[in-house]
Amino acid sequence: MEKKVRVRFAPSPTGGLHLGGVRTALFNYLFAKKHNGTFVLRIEDTDQTRFVDGAEEYIASCLEWCGLKPDESPSLGGPFGPYRQSERKATYRQYAEQLVASGHAYYAFDTSEELEAKRKEIPNFTYGLATRAVMRNSLTLDAAEVSALLASNTPHVVRIKIPENELVSFTDLIRGHVSFDTNLIDDKVLLKADGMPTYHLAVVADDRAMEISHVFRGEEWLPSAPIHVLLWRYLGWGDEMPVWVHLPLILKPDGNGKLSKRDGDRLGFPVYAQNWTDPKTGDLTKGFKELGFMPEAFVNLLAMLGWNDGTDQELFAMAELIDKFSVERISKAGAKFDFEKAKWYNHEWIKKSKAQELLPFVKEAFAAADTETGEDVQLAKVIDLIKDRCNLLGDFVAQGAYFFNAPGNYDLDAVKPKWTAEKAAFFEAYASELEDGQSAAVLEEKFKILAAAHNFKPGELMLPLRVMLVGGKFGPGVFDIAVSLGAAETIERIHKAIAAFN
Repeated sequence: MEKKVRVRFAPSPTGGLHLGGVRTALFNYLFAKKHNGTFVLRIEDTDQTRFVDGAEEYIASCLEWCGLKPDESPSLGGPFGPYRQSERKATYRQYAEQLVASGHAYYAFDTSEELEAKRKEIPNFTYGLATRAVMRNSLTLDAAEVSALLASNTPHVVRIKIPENELVSFTDLIRGHVSFDTNLIDDKVLLKADGMPTYHLAVVADDRAMEISHVFRGEEWLPSAPIHVLLWRYLGWGDEMPVWVHLPLILKPDGNGKLSKRDGDRLGFPVYAQNWTDPKTGDLTKGFKELGFMPEAFVNLLAMLGWNDGTDQELFAMAELIDKFSVERISKAGAKFDFEKAKWYNHEWIKKSKAQELLPFVKEAFAAADTETGEDVQLAKVIDLIKDRCNLLGDFVAQGAYFFNAPGNYDLDAVKPKWTAEKAAFFEAYASELEDGQSAAVLEEKFKILAAAHNFKPGELMLPLRVMLVGGKFGPGVFDIAVSLGAAETIERIHKAIAAFN
């Protein structure tokens, strides 16, 4: 019988959520939904020294914004809980002791001072095949001494005993057959002196306990995979080992190395999903959400970093991503992050979204700018007029504030050099003919007829009218703007601008 698909996203609550982490969550989610499986959120908080208050709630908020709702999580619960590693502490020691009893792990009593001395003595020191015989551990001490040290609660760690001259091989769904030489792997710590497991032991124990079928994680975890494969075997769970899927890195824009928060700071774009404020320093790191990205666009652009469906299609809604997602279409090579392309995705999503869908985002943007927008019906009409001009949700304010507030100043340099008393007379006459209920086409026709009567070409008068209504050389069709403003407001703006131009 085929194993039921169960995948997990297992972040550490140590700070902001990098877009690479969100992509890992997304690929887990898409695979689960494609195969009618279960998407689990597990919090890996065994390293208490790096734990940051509020980070777990932040992670949950990011996933919710992206539409990646877990089926099981610390807040939702589920049949395989608890879903925080710190709450599973009691289960890990028994596995560490089991590994020691079977000869696949050992107690190491070396102090931090002794380890530091060895690092100075031996260049590129690692604790493993070449050095374990000269260290203080249960392999070099006699049984009575080891028992005495344990009985007196002497601080110690448990390390995996990596075998000599073996190849650890497994199949990765993206990379195919992968092999590692055990002579190049060190004896990683499995259980720390405080009794907490390291990632290596905890991830294997939890994946087994939660019946995880496929492990999607970043390529940076590939060097740890042989340790995990050995642990699955040594604990007697080889037949239950999940399928491995190591995702390609998201690279800096120039392709040289993994994209980091520092790169974003340096190049002026976010790498976190949402704003993150460090509770210790108060430092704010900006996120895609607050910059003005739609969640649909953010998810879409992440999906395309290292995956495609084999066609030229670039815009995918979540349902389409689920339908078309396949591991076979994930690239082995890293994907360069291009912020201009990211903004393109957002622009395309803004364009294709209905005004009602954009309304809550745009209202929030105007509220943040302290701009009253009045009735939703009116704002929806404005959204339809200007959405093609917006790359980010915040652009709606810059592109549309004049619909709700008359311009406080004008681009006089665009108008004054060719402004005449005759043009002023034309606009006075045009204002007197405006009334509510006229369409943009009617307003334009009146404009052209009146221009001819005043011996002007319409083109000579369009820019002054635009500056009168919006303050500068931007915005959608000027007669559409006039219809949206209404006759009274349009007349008032024309009169006010004539005085300024004169």
